Amino acid sequence: MTRALPGEWEKVYSHPVYYAETFVDPERFRGTCYRAANWLDLGVTTGRGKADCTHVANRSLKRVLGLPLTPAFRGALRGVA
Repeated sequence: MTRALPGEWEKVYSHPVYYAETFVDPERFRGTCYRAANWLDLGVTTGRGKADCTHVANRSLKRVLGLPLTPAFRGALRGVA
């Protein structure tokens, strides 16, 4: 799926994608498939959600995993050729 993602994304949105990330709830899953596919463990969320207004954790903490989709993803994300 991650091999097809950059091409399909660009077809639909007319913009490249260089990096993918996902969230895994460690209370329910270990993320074994992601780790086996070389996804990088980036840390843990704060448990506040994307529409947080109170700055207080109100959701379970999730593991954040990321995967570069191109070898030069750092430069691409910074806008450097």
